[in-house]
Amino acid sequence: MVGIGGSLRPGSQSERAMRIALDSAAAAGAETLALTGDDLVLPFYDSAITERTPQAVRLVEAIRRADGLVIVSPGYHGALSGLIKNALDYVEDLRPDERPYLDGRAVGLAAVAYGWQAAVTTLDQLRTITHALRGWPTPLGGSINSAEVKFDEVGGASEEKAVRTLQLIGRQVVDFARRR
Repeated sequence: MVGIGGSLRPGSQSERAMRIALDSAAAAGAETLALTGDDLVLPFYDSAITERTPQAVRLVEAIRRADGLVIVSPGYHGALSGLIKNALDYVEDLRPDERPYLDGRAVGLAAVAYGWQAAVTTLDQLRTITHALRGWPTPLGGSINSAEVKFDEVGGASEEKAVRTLQLIGRQVVDFARRR
């Protein structure tokens, strides 16, 4: 399972949220890989350019091998971050594959934003993008208001409900991948 998320700031709230979901997936038996921050600093996606940076190759190959993904974006101005959107644009490189885009893959989604409106709209955008890429969003998605919930450095949060939601998202991705 591949985790894509966070911001350019190491240990950001959205990265910590993603790690909770990935840790839950690992506890359920999944092999996990987190791609965050510097891993996602990629040139703007351009399908006309066939050369890829080592980071872009690593991202695309990790997704190609994955049976599931967890994607957590910060919400900026009511939308997902450009960092996460650009990383998802690279999924286009999987178009010619036998399993194109995110076809047949479970995708757990969460958004972390300072305010409910941005958290909810960001999650909605992540779901829309996942559908467009033929992925299967988990039944549960996470909208987390970072004005009310703070994640700590050891895998917890100020609100246990947020932790339980993220853990369930991680388990749902593993469960779907096993059934698939």
